[in-house]
Amino acid sequence: MQYWLMKSEPDVYGIDDLAAQPDQTDHWDGVRNYQARNMMRDQMKKGDKVFFYHSNCKEPAIVGIAEIAREGYPDFTAWDPEAKYFDPKSDPDNPRWYMVDLRFKRKLKRPVTLREMKNHPELADMPLLRKGNRLSVMPVSKAEWDFILQLEKTPV
Repeated sequence: MQYWLMKSEPDVYGIDDLAAQPDQTDHWDGVRNYQARNMMRDQMKKGDKVFFYHSNCKEPAIVGIAEIAREGYPDFTAWDPEAKYFDPKSDPDNPRWYMVDLRFKRKLKRPVTLREMKNHPELADMPLLRKGNRLSVMPVSKAEWDFILQLEKTPV
């Protein structure tokens, strides 16, 4: 079992959007960073747990939990000239970009904010908290996962 954090802007695609999908499952498309692509293509496995993180909003925070429902497969949006994430250099015979399917599990009892996470030395090594890390997909250690779930239970 591995643990991940995946970022999305809530006004583009938030936790409620995932929860509203048929079977509460949707593909996670549009990742156009090679490091993030490699994690989705090569490392994410069915059943892995995911923190759903709202970014680029008033209060960035982990807001929910999802799981990998389908392992990496070619991101077909790269081949659609009408799609937001079209990439003319990607080709169905030699795909450049990959995606996974996520299944909604639950919302957190309360959001665990970026500001709050920064106040805990136990999370200091978390990629999300490192300066300059802008990846939309990143690993989370088991210890970080467990610590954040404890924070969820603690009133602010």
